[in-house]
Amino acid sequence: MTSTNIPVSPNERADILDILRGFALLGIGIANYAVFSLYIYQSPAAQKAFSTSAIDKWLQYITTALVEGKFYSLFSMLFGIGFSIILTRRQKDGNGLIIFYRRLFVLLCFGLIHCFFVWDGDILFFYAVAGMLLPLFRNLGDRTLLSLVLILLLSPIVFDVIKVVTHGKWNIANPVLKITEATDKQYGILPSNYSAWLITHNSYSDLLKWNHSGFLWGWQLRLDSNRVLKVLAMFLLGYYIGRKQIYLQFAQYRQLLKKIQRWGFLIGVPAGIALAYFQHDPVRLPKAGGLLDTVSYTLNVVPLCLAYASTIALTWMHNKQSLLLRMMAPAGRMGLTNYLMQSFFAVLFFYGIGLGFGGTMGPSYYLFVIVLFYCFQLLYSNWWFKYFQYGPFEWIWRQLTYWKRLPILKTNS
Repeated sequence: MTSTNIPVSPNERADILDILRGFALLGIGIANYAVFSLYIYQSPAAQKAFSTSAIDKWLQYITTALVEGKFYSLFSMLFGIGFSIILTRRQKDGNGLIIFYRRLFVLLCFGLIHCFFVWDGDILFFYAVAGMLLPLFRNLGDRTLLSLVLILLLSPIVFDVIKVVTHGKWNIANPVLKITEATDKQYGILPSNYSAWLITHNSYSDLLKWNHSGFLWGWQLRLDSNRVLKVLAMFLLGYYIGRKQIYLQFAQYRQLLKKIQRWGFLIGVPAGIALAYFQHDPVRLPKAGGLLDTVSYTLNVVPLCLAYASTIALTWMHNKQSLLLRMMAPAGRMGLTNYLMQSFFAVLFFYGIGLGFGGTMGPSYYLFVIVLFYCFQLLYSNWWFKYFQYGPFEWIWRQLTYWKRLPILKTNS
């Protein structure tokens, strides 16, 4: 395939990117299922009432230190690498930006449908909106690009210092907060019934109300936590990695990967332990002590994300026959489908419109549920690509992006 007006064919794919995407799916599922299970909405008293409360507490600390934020950062970095691949393949005919924006528009539509009709914690719409800024930085030099990445990653500390100094009066999320609170009041979603609302309100129309409110809360959280800046930073870091084609030249970058792995763990793990402590204490911004959450998060998330990615890359470089990594590749190859499938399953398993298990279990059980479902995803993803060229939602995404009819079934040739 030499035409630049077609998507990347299966035999052109870089396996390591699919492996990393497949690995990230597990971490994202673990983080998301804390929300799906309604555990985070339970009062401390209700959480203590679970028979597994003692181990649940430690599992919360572990997931905060080792999972929270790390895997959406990895996904964000992979998104930036994908942007670089699109531009590289189409730089001769000038169609790179057209394809990129069409691809983002389709992703944006997927995200809106997912968020309003399935789960309010959707990340696709956010990625599509934030991703539209990427082309503004495509002509920056390497040093300038990396400097900007560092500035963006550290900027949340500055913004949160301003919140402390102004006692919370200067916060770009405040206007959105007022709208979300008014929406909750309109629907009767109150702090007193958060924990059981999706169980007691078990019609699909109730789910639509919750998702409408949740869409607004999601943006309030992203603005309040400065996540837009963090995600854009990882997009740009991924674009740099893709532009340098590091993922295709591991032998050349072996020593760099080892340094990133070593320093990522040395910085990220202690900072993760601190993050687990500070996030589970009662001190929050705009109190000055809330800055400890911000600083520990900054030192934990990206270093540990890069340590994970480097470890996977080095393992793949030394052992391309690794069964686990080879199993992850097909799951990552249909990452969009698997991300959506995690939502569909969780809504039916935890919410009142389905089996209604939400609010009845802590991490001891919901972690088991997502790990088991992820193993199922590994199996069906590997089976799927024996017969098909694309995942189902990937196939739709590509056809709408390139406006071409693409065969989904594999041929014998």
